[in-house]
Amino acid sequence: MATGSKTISSKNAKTKKPSIASTAQVRNPDKIFWPDEGYTKGNLADFYREVFPLLQPFVANRILTLERCPDGMKGSCFYQKEKPDSMPAGTPTKRISNSSGARKSTNYVVGGQLETQIAMVNLGCIPVHVTGSRASNFPKPDWICFDLDPGSGKFSDAANAGLMVKEALDALDLESFPKTSGSRGLHIFVPIRVGPSSDDVLVFAEMLVARLAAEHPKELTVEHAIADRGNRVYLDPFRNGAVQTVVTPYSVRRKPQASFSMPLAWDQVKPSLDPTTFNLGNFRERLKRKDPWSNFFESRQNFAAASKRLNKL
Repeated sequence: MATGSKTISSKNAKTKKPSIASTAQVRNPDKIFWPDEGYTKGNLADFYREVFPLLQPFVANRILTLERCPDGMKGSCFYQKEKPDSMPAGTPTKRISNSSGARKSTNYVVGGQLETQIAMVNLGCIPVHVTGSRASNFPKPDWICFDLDPGSGKFSDAANAGLMVKEALDALDLESFPKTSGSRGLHIFVPIRVGPSSDDVLVFAEMLVARLAAEHPKELTVEHAIADRGNRVYLDPFRNGAVQTVVTPYSVRRKPQASFSMPLAWDQVKPSLDPTTFNLGNFRERLKRKDPWSNFFESRQNFAAASKRLNKL
């Protein structure tokens, strides 16, 4: 059984109103992270400070994996699960036993504080990767995630596939929430009440996407090998694994134009949508609009009932 150290309670994750003030200083704020656009490390930090009231509910008390890109679009990136020693004193963590590898356990960073977010920017973390369960409930998630990756590289294909996934979820009486991945794909989240294990949720997601791919073999696939997918959209259920992660809403991506993952209403999911139009250059204007995910965590649903309906189909 995994054990934890400092965490933030689920109750606080829902009710605590975050302040956008932070004592954390950004090191080398003028360092260019996106050479073509001229965006800096400081611009990235400013983005996360301003969107943190919207981001915080999706990172509060949630286990993080760090993707560190110290030179932005230049150079290379690497993933880090163990909390770096340079993180601020008192950074919340969660220790989780490892099933394999030389390290017996990993001390993961737990999100929810602006101080933590800015410290991650200082380490070169551009996106925010979170697990489906909160540290205090691990490994029991509070959402189901579907990651739609178009083999064609066209968002239009991901949008069309997303509407197929929505139809299948509607048939199970599940309300779903789409967002751009921040890259070429689409993510679909289904908020659920805490209870089922990550294994239960993963099995459910695998079953659903396998059925969809069988019904639409020309458009959709669950083939693991990229070479076998062709131009079809890959329906990835594996973001639902216990320590697997997905980028949050409002997560910036290490992509040209510095696009970020934008929550959408379903009527916005159209083949004509260009996901790169949500970026560091225009985010303030974009965020003036109504938040289509404002009731996300108030929309948690009964997973067991949906699972029974799926098994009966």
